[in-house]
Amino acid sequence: MYVLDASAFIEEFDTEEPVATIPAVREELVDGAGYRYDAMEGAGMHVHIPDADVLDRVKRAAESTGDLDTLSETDLRLLAAAFELDGTLVTDDYAIQNVAESLDVAIEVIAQEGITEQRDWLWQCQGCGKEFDEKHDRCPICGADLARKNPN
Repeated sequence: MYVLDASAFIEEFDTEEPVATIPAVREELVDGAGYRYDAMEGAGMHVHIPDADVLDRVKRAAESTGDLDTLSETDLRLLAAAFELDGTLVTDDYAIQNVAESLDVAIEVIAQEGITEQRDWLWQCQGCGKEFDEKHDRCPICGADLARKNPN
C-alpha cells in the first residue's frame, strides 16, 4: 500500500496498488491536486487516522533525529499512518524521509532525489559555538539561540 503525501497529488502520482492518506493532506491541496484527492477518495482511497500511541512514537523518532521542529502535524500523522499501515510513504520531503528511515518505513520519491543517508542532527549555539545532541530553547551555557547543524 502507498501512503500519499500532498506532493503525490501535486505531481500526479499514479499506481495500480492500493493507496491511503490522511484527512489533513486534503487541506494542503488546491485546484487540480485537490480534485485528484477527491476523485481518489471517491474511487476507494483509504483515508486513515493514525492511532495516538503510534503518533507519539513517530514524534519521539523525529525528536531523536532532530527533525521534530521542521515537521508539521500533517507530516507526523503521515509518518504514523505509513508506519501503522506498513505502507510505502510517497513524499519528496527530506525531513519526512529522514524520520521514515529511522522507523524503517519505506519511501518512494517523486520529483526530487531521495535522501542518501539518515542524519541525527546536532544543535549548535550561535553565541559560544557549543554543540548539543538535543534541542534546547536557548544555550544553557550562554543563553544564545541554537541552530540545527549537519552532524557531518
